[in-house]
Amino acid sequence: MEVILREDVDKLGNRGQVVKVADGYARNYLLPKRLAVVATGANKKMIEQERQAHVRREAREMGEAEDLSKLLTGVVLTFARKAGEQEQLFGSVTAQDISDALAAKNFTIDRRKVHLDDAIKQLGEHHVTIRLHKEVTVPIQVNVVREEE
Repeated sequence: MEVILREDVDKLGNRGQVVKVADGYARNYLLPKRLAVVATGANKKMIEQERQAHVRREAREMGEAEDLSKLLTGVVLTFARKAGEQEQLFGSVTAQDISDALAAKNFTIDRRKVHLDDAIKQLGEHHVTIRLHKEVTVPIQVNVVREEE
């Protein structure tokens, strides 16, 4: 079955592409989740209009992300946490903690945009990437220091 993708689908294609998929995959997954529509003449016209609107919206979002990345460049976050003798934290610093610290500095960043492989569990200086847009990323520095008792 040929379908037109309405969203980017991993390992299948990008928005607006016409792809050939198994009937069951289209009927049971792509169509109910509105990730694709059946490839007909009317749907091709509709998808073209959606694509043009998406391109305009994407350009605006990318411009906003670039502006925000300029403001975030050089931001340093410092967290005070309790730690053991081997500089191992009792707990961790998570993406949510980083997002909350950025919110305290008047940057509204969703925790899902903060890319951590694992939560930070050691004292020291760490570099964290924030993905503002699929083409715009910003590295920030996160310092974790021992909490004074």
